[in-house]
Amino acid sequence: MQENTFWQMIEESWQVVGGRVEERQALAQGELPEDDAFALLEDLEEVVDSLTERLEDLNKEDLVAFDRILERKLYDIDRAEIQEYTDGSDDGFLYCRGFIVAAGQAYYNAVNRDPSRALVDLECEDLCYLPVQIYEDRFGDFPQSDLCRETCSNQQGWADADDLDD
Repeated sequence: MQENTFWQMIEESWQVVGGRVEERQALAQGELPEDDAFALLEDLEEVVDSLTERLEDLNKEDLVAFDRILERKLYDIDRAEIQEYTDGSDDGFLYCRGFIVAAGQAYYNAVNRDPSRALVDLECEDLCYLPVQIYEDRFGDFPQSDLCRETCSNQQGWADADDLDD
């Protein structure tokens, strides 16, 4: 699976709620009012359900590949400079990163370039381990990875943090 297929699957999953393209684009541009950003959360359950259906159709290899891309995306934005804007506990920051990915490639890229685009309390816990759960339900133990999606795993992303416990 290529990265463009990963993002395409997420985009297609948003179609179940009409895509919300304008809102998600405004979010990526930093122009969506906070209340409207939180309104996206109301649709996220349906989006994740749609993505679940798509992931359940994948074979073992593609399911692992989807998770490896997800894990890399979560890892790459595991940075103190982003956590400053999302706030939250270790788990809360992971779930905020889940939302950043779930909102689509435009928002992900925007936050990755400009952490101030990230918002407090926009979370998508369900996405963070979704492909792993589906794999384990269908095929058994999930293969180990060289990366970790947990908060503070990206040591470079936290190298300049004064205190990781704050």
